[in-house]
Amino acid sequence: MSANEKLVLALPKGRILKAITPLLTRAGIEPEDAFFDEDARQLQFATRDPELDIIRVRSFDTATFLAFGAAHLAVSGSDVLMEFDHPEIYAPVDLNVGHCHLAVAAPAEIAKTEDPQRWSHLRVATKYPNVTRSYFAARGVQAECIKLNGALELAPNLGLCRRIVDLVQTGSTLRANGLVEIDKIADVSARLAVNRTALKTRTRAINDLIGRFQEAARAA
Repeated sequence: MSANEKLVLALPKGRILKAITPLLTRAGIEPEDAFFDEDARQLQFATRDPELDIIRVRSFDTATFLAFGAAHLAVSGSDVLMEFDHPEIYAPVDLNVGHCHLAVAAPAEIAKTEDPQRWSHLRVATKYPNVTRSYFAARGVQAECIKLNGALELAPNLGLCRRIVDLVQTGSTLRANGLVEIDKIADVSARLAVNRTALKTRTRAINDLIGRFQEAARAA
């Protein structure tokens, strides 16, 4: 990472991006107009700060860009950071937006008689296989994870598995598909994360951005 190159901030598409847009304004980060154009095809954008660019990527890719140095900073869900768990990533700021939680869910008829204390081996559909295995292993349960990137709620109804691990915000999607929450794994929110090597080599500039995000989060 050159000390002369622009800093790159990775932002996730979708739910979190909408939630953090006011926070970016409070932090003094003003992207070029094309950033707010949903029809724009470009993925990298200038800001009014000549030393800072923004890239817009899939939520799960924020950690990858950050860990391997393609981005110096990123806004990422704590669920993504838990799943990726890379030593090069340091997440110093809870932005206090994008709140939801990661949970185990199952069809309502199973949940009526479900006793998590009696679990021994489970097949689970999830896009969080690492978090899921760790969670169940800590309870002495072997979890066979089926990796899905979407439509998780279909898996129990079509016989792929009996349980899923997924993000839950209001629970309406679970209810609409006949599922209920059995156990909560972790609370989730958006975090500002940085690349550790970049923090060492671009200490002043990155600490300035960290401070601006901290102030913006406190002012929310």
